[in-house]
Amino acid sequence: MTATDTLQPSQTPTRPERSEATEVAIVILTVAILVAAWATAVVIWGWPGLYIPAVAMVPVMFTALIYIAWG
Repeated sequence: MTATDTLQPSQTPTRPERSEATEVAIVILTVAILVAAWATAVVIWGWPGLYIPAVAMVPVMFTALIYIAWG
């Protein structure tokens, strides 16, 4: 085997494209898991389980809004 025995660009394996339905399903599943985790925190820890995750998400949402506004 020599250095010239590499794959040509046309021979490189490509990853199959995801359909739009698959991407939507992934987003919905992720949101459902996050809501279920938050509900579980409320059941286990009560009121702190409700508001502490919301307070923790403030910097994340603030950064997301700046990123969106920045373009």
